[in-house]
Amino acid sequence: MNAYAVTYRTVGLGEVEMFYREAGDKAAPAVLLLHGFPTSSHMYRNLIPLLADKYRVIAPDFPGFGSTKAPRRGAYAYTFGNLYKAVQSFVDTINLERFAMMVFDYGAPVGFRLAAAYPNRISAIVTQNGNAYEAGLREDTLAPMRAYWEHPTAANRDALRSFLTIKATRFQYTHGVPEDKLELVSPDAIAHDQAILDRDPEVQLDLFGDYKSNVALYPRWQEYLRATRPPVLAVWGNGDPFFAPAGAHAFRKDVPDAEVHLFDTGHFALETDGPEIAALIRDFLDRKGH
Repeated sequence: MNAYAVTYRTVGLGEVEMFYREAGDKAAPAVLLLHGFPTSSHMYRNLIPLLADKYRVIAPDFPGFGSTKAPRRGAYAYTFGNLYKAVQSFVDTINLERFAMMVFDYGAPVGFRLAAAYPNRISAIVTQNGNAYEAGLREDTLAPMRAYWEHPTAANRDALRSFLTIKATRFQYTHGVPEDKLELVSPDAIAHDQAILDRDPEVQLDLFGDYKSNVALYPRWQEYLRATRPPVLAVWGNGDPFFAPAGAHAFRKDVPDAEVHLFDTGHFALETDGPEIAALIRDFLDRKGH
């Protein structure tokens, strides 16, 4: 088999059967890719081959996303704590002892939970529009979510359903993307993500409500960054409607030599600027990782 070919696998983790993509030599330094909302490891489909000649690249789907199988809502609590537990069990089960990780959106709170719990296992962090600070949270977009955190009423929950529509998914992919880059945004990616949302909207609303647990942990993650000073590369779409560039610059507060690169694009920067971001990641890991 071509060592750089992407393989599609599953591993049993008790009540969760986790799907993951993998490519590269198993003896090579490992890079764990953690996806965001409302997507899956599918968001890394183009990045994985650009890293796999030199790295073992692994991208799982969280419970509730992609091709991972988990119990129905009610039998399984869809919280960020449980997404973290699934990923922690995953890395243990596949014997991933030390690795760099790339986090995006929801992948950030999952990944920073993992890093804070097991700091010696993390060799480097690449964050692409993945916050660990309140700086950069766009309050105009997130206001309905904060309202639900503070007052978890049925009305406030229902107000969040607009985030689960095809219009909102398309907005996430296209807002902040310059006109000349729009043709780089894959309609297949939008359709893939919408299919995830349509499977069980209540799961996604549960996670919206639990996102407050991530913000509450920001000081803990900042303490980890300050104490451990892992190599950090922040690559950011500066037109992101949820996470502004201030979230990227904030990493320098606790990791002064964090490298920050802004791209003229939106939330899903890999869609429009994937090769350029891959080149930055390769250079960064060559110099700082492992």
